[in-house]
Amino acid sequence: QVQLVESGGGLVQAGGSLRLSCAASGGIYSRYAMGWFRQAPGKERDFVAAMNWSAGTDYADSVKGRFTVSRDNAKNTVYLQMNSLKPEDTAVYYCTARRSGLMTRLIDAYDYWGQGTQVTVFS
Repeated sequence: QVQLVESGGGLVQAGGSLRLSCAASGGIYSRYAMGWFRQAPGKERDFVAAMNWSAGTDYADSVKGRFTVSRDNAKNTVYLQMNSLKPEDTAVYYCTARRSGLMTRLIDAYDYWGQGTQVTVFS
């Protein structure tokens, strides 16, 4: 059973940065596509960024140019570097994995989910 554990969330002032980490265990991590979604209070869970097994990436328009997804297969870890944070980035951020290896923005296509980490950006 694949387990994903996020860390790195917290409270940050607008314009600041945070780096989220997601450690994976229990599967063939290097072959999976990895994604990040976020969910603000009272809203649906939305796509943020994804990386496929061959390191191609995709970003939501709202974070493009500010967020960067990367992975370290030796450490079974995927990262989300978040710069120039805005109050509207406040949400619980979830790491997710897809066995097929192909990234997608479709939430239902992912197989495994972490428990989420809170990011709060204040102005």
